[in-house]
Amino acid sequence: MAAREPVFALIDCNSFYCSCERVWRPDLLRTPIVVLSNNDGCVISRTPEAKALGVKMGAPYFQIKNDLRRWGVVAFSSNYALYGDISQRVMTVIESLVPALEVYSIDEAFADLTGIAGAEPLGREIRRRVLQCTGIPVGVGIAGTKTLAKLANHAAKRWQKQTGGVVDIRDPERRDKLLRALDVGEVWGVGRKLQAHFEGMKIKTAWDLAQTDPWMLRKKFSVVVEKTARELRGTPCLQLDDPDPPKQEICCSRMFGQRLKAIEPIREAVASYTARASEKLRAQGSLCKRLRVSVRTGMFNPEEAKYANGVLCELPYPTDDVRMLTAAALAGLDRVFREGYNYSKAEILLLDLCQRGEYTADLFATTQPEASERVMSVLDEINAKWGRGTLRPGRVTSSPEWGMRRELMSQSFTTKMDQLWRVPSR
Repeated sequence: MAAREPVFALIDCNSFYCSCERVWRPDLLRTPIVVLSNNDGCVISRTPEAKALGVKMGAPYFQIKNDLRRWGVVAFSSNYALYGDISQRVMTVIESLVPALEVYSIDEAFADLTGIAGAEPLGREIRRRVLQCTGIPVGVGIAGTKTLAKLANHAAKRWQKQTGGVVDIRDPERRDKLLRALDVGEVWGVGRKLQAHFEGMKIKTAWDLAQTDPWMLRKKFSVVVEKTARELRGTPCLQLDDPDPPKQEICCSRMFGQRLKAIEPIREAVASYTARASEKLRAQGSLCKRLRVSVRTGMFNPEEAKYANGVLCELPYPTDDVRMLTAAALAGLDRVFREGYNYSKAEILLLDLCQRGEYTADLFATTQPEASERVMSVLDEINAKWGRGTLRPGRVTSSPEWGMRRELMSQSFTTKMDQLWRVPSR
């Protein structure tokens, strides 16, 4: 029996962060919206209406603030808790409709539709069900390879009115027509530098790249570029990925909402970052043997004195206990902190991670007590049930003054009981 041809679908949320805001603000359905990065720095998401007005991705908010107000654009601070919760709901709906799913990012996922009759009708059903259950519009691209599915999804979003948000290019004629219509820069994995190299070789469209000798591309660039060209021709080189292996390092860092001179608020920030990093550590079932704590000032203001330093902190034994990790991080902070500077950022990096049972301790070495494991288990269970931060170390404050500047943030409609959506009674 001949092997079945693989079929992939890429489901991508449209202007995801902005769409999440619109779910709870239906009055903004036709209003241009942008969402800003940490500390309200720059634009990281735009609705089509905002794009039509000329708002550029990455534009600094302080430079375009007055223009946005004049154009009637509504700006929101990033609300990652809300976006993460809605993303999980979107992926749950998709997962219920397909045999296998690879979550590629917070707003997109690859699905394996191999062997399913009526892939395009299924794509339209996915789009309808996600919109009905979550309020998030998505585009669906269907093809015989992941790279082509990515291009099909781009076409579904670019020509949404004509396609209804679903494009199937398994037919070679439709595939080649689309490849000829798209610039090579639209191909998955082709950045600006690579695009410039391609254009110097007269490779200007996705079609040109598909027709280029893959072995030459491998020698001149890399095996990744070779696989991209083969996938554009319809030869599958990429499969749905297995679950990600445990990370070997875990980092948690943030810019402060304001410059900090005193050590005490920086200690609060370091404790908070360590608590978040330890949550990630326990979530993947790992233990940490050492950590690095670092601080720095702003690096771009010529009138400010500059300073950056970090230190490695050894732990007495591999642990996931937030109390021990925090104590080590704060001791490290005391070693690198210097008076007289305006600090802008702190970072916690957990290193030398291992899974339980993967290391052999010295016969007489101290190991993590069972009591610590029980305490951490209870901590995670309570926070999983009642929300992150319900139970936390005493040094971690709930509303710190040094926190990210998010003056335009919407409510946490799905993650905080006191911020649930209220419908006014008549």
